[in-house]
Amino acid sequence: MISVQGVCKTLAHVDIFREVSFYIGDGERVGLIGRNGVGKTTLLRMLLGEVEPDAGVISKPKRITFGFLPQQLSQLTGSTVLAYVMDVSEQLAHARNSLQDLETALNTEKDGKQINNLALKQAQLIEKFELLGGYDLEARARTVLAGLGFADKNLLQPIASLSGGWLMRLALARLLLAAPDLLLLDEPTNHLDLDSLIWLEQYLLGSNAAMIIISHDRVFLNRVVERILELENGRLQEFAGNYDTYLEEKARRQEIQLASFKNQQDRIRQIERFISRNRYRKDRARQVQSRLKLLDKIDLFETPEDSLSVSFSFPDSPRSGKRVMELCAVHKIYGDRLVYAGIDLLIERGDRIAFLGPNGAGKSTLLKILAGIEDVSGGTRHVGHQVVIGYYAQHQMEQLHPELTVLQEVLQVAGDLTQTQLRGLLGAFLFRGEDVEKRVSVLSGGERARLALCKLLLQRPNLLLMDEPTNHLDIPSREVFEEALETFSGTICFISHDRHLINAIASKILLIESNRVQMFPGNYEDYVRVWQPRLEGLPEGEMPSGTSPVKKDPAVAPFRESDRKRMEAQWRNEFYRLKKPLQEQQQELETAIEQAHARLESLNAILADPGTYLDGSNVQQHQKEYQALKKKIETLTEQWEEKALSLEELEQSFWQDKQRRSDLDS
Repeated sequence: MISVQGVCKTLAHVDIFREVSFYIGDGERVGLIGRNGVGKTTLLRMLLGEVEPDAGVISKPKRITFGFLPQQLSQLTGSTVLAYVMDVSEQLAHARNSLQDLETALNTEKDGKQINNLALKQAQLIEKFELLGGYDLEARARTVLAGLGFADKNLLQPIASLSGGWLMRLALARLLLAAPDLLLLDEPTNHLDLDSLIWLEQYLLGSNAAMIIISHDRVFLNRVVERILELENGRLQEFAGNYDTYLEEKARRQEIQLASFKNQQDRIRQIERFISRNRYRKDRARQVQSRLKLLDKIDLFETPEDSLSVSFSFPDSPRSGKRVMELCAVHKIYGDRLVYAGIDLLIERGDRIAFLGPNGAGKSTLLKILAGIEDVSGGTRHVGHQVVIGYYAQHQMEQLHPELTVLQEVLQVAGDLTQTQLRGLLGAFLFRGEDVEKRVSVLSGGERARLALCKLLLQRPNLLLMDEPTNHLDIPSREVFEEALETFSGTICFISHDRHLINAIASKILLIESNRVQMFPGNYEDYVRVWQPRLEGLPEGEMPSGTSPVKKDPAVAPFRESDRKRMEAQWRNEFYRLKKPLQEQQQELETAIEQAHARLESLNAILADPGTYLDGSNVQQHQKEYQALKKKIETLTEQWEEKALSLEELEQSFWQDKQRRSDLDS
């Protein structure tokens, strides 16, 4: 279908492509990967003819049709959502208009002969219209729009009222409905929720179109593509298979490359030693010259370069209380829309909770309520002892200041860190050397995401609330971010459509739908394997649509909702009966600690006031009280930690007992 031979491109004295060659066959699904900024989008625009190569040839059929989804859209024009998506073919639109004109002419024509001629033309046009898919176009459009998250009530919505993320979905829907010969998709999953992402996977797997997909979603690449093209340092390498196969093959190639490099370096050192020993011997002059010429002719192997990646770890943060956050009978209403109806949610220290649910269910709203950004319409929100919240919004990058430099941006939250320490931390986020003097306004999307995460790190939170934190991060950055989260000692609640991240990080799944929430133990794979089939009432062993087949777990009993609720209620009542006294004692200690700290701060102010020492009669008493308070706080803190430990032991014991009883019931 398309052949690329020896393509070179230089931008601002940097070689973007050096002798890039590859082909795309009919119906092939190819993943294009590489770090942000290596030229992936530029390569797609070359295939479209929008960018000309400096050298090389791109060959493609004259009648090939392209469908291109860019990362950023220009303004879309059209009336409504449905009308825009259905406007996919000039030929189809012309046939539709011609049929309407013929119908009008037939209704007004009186001449029998002319009516026959018009009827013949109408029959021909109807056949053509049918072949072009005109009669089922609206049904197909509604199917695609529903798969990408558009509700029926939104189909007649004006395009001008859509946000940027929904406009991207709309452009993707029209692209899929047009069914071009070659789809060029530049990070199509960035603006999708998990349900829409799974639907898109299934749609692409059933499509006959060839496609080149730029994506940083490893699970998506594994499920969809059958070949990987990697851009790195201006070179392009091909790998057969999906992303996991690519990783294995790349590691093998790097081992071979490193071994070849070492062998060549050993050979070069031997030649150089011979030259050094014999340089001044007349009887060896010819041999020395021969070896000097040999050195000049050696085509040096490149050493495998260590990948530059975001490498960081979270600094120590204060230890929070066991009960990090609690929502009790919380309601949330926007105008006439009820988002939550009396939900209860307990988040405890060490929880790693992934929020799942359909688009519009209120995942981001719940995260904002937890962060204290959104007020509740009813009910209460309790924040635990010594909880420090770090909140990463889906559009956090927009809160950066365009006029500031990278260094100035982080100085706003640096606290007591020196500029040297800040530069070291920024270096771990790939802002090295002069990069720290770049203005935020010139940073790419990936650079802004890294800067926002760096600022989050500097807040030293023990509760991380994150809404799509890996959007705009390339794959190596995502991998190291996951490693850092795995070592994080605090509590995490996050929204993500990156299934790899959810599987790596989550220990619980919070399902949000129908104005309520349900918590399930495990990660995304556990949820899909065990809980989702049961919730959907599927027969044992049958998986929901759009999920990978998983080996049946014989330990999983047929699900009955009433039984599960009964067992959960019994366990919860028994657990809270024993836990409540410890919690009350812990809360009393927290109150006492807070009161002691408040009095200590008051004494600090008194002792720091020079006027206190004009009348020295009370100074000694204040100093004694100050020392006594410090000891009291230390004692109270030790008691609080003992209660916290007891609560942890109680919870662990009951969790194990719950699992044992569940196994027996099964």
